[in-house]
Amino acid sequence: MIPARYSQILFSLILSGLMSFIVSCIATFRAVGAAEGFVGIWLSSWLAAWLVAFPAVLVVAPITRRIVAWMVRTEEPGPGS
Repeated sequence: MIPARYSQILFSLILSGLMSFIVSCIATFRAVGAAEGFVGIWLSSWLAAWLVAFPAVLVVAPITRRIVAWMVRTEEPGPGS
């Protein structure tokens, strides 16, 4: 098992991998259609996208968390809580 201290990096790795996998499939299909060798073209595009997406998620995730924290209000305990 992977130690819990690596959970944010693992989360970023999996999230960036899955998102780039899906987005690169759609973008590749739109660009070349159901062409011969589509899967090879797509996987090549996905790998290039993932190499950019993983470090991007590592940088952008903390910024996004701060923006979300700023946008939402914390619930104040009501009477009787």
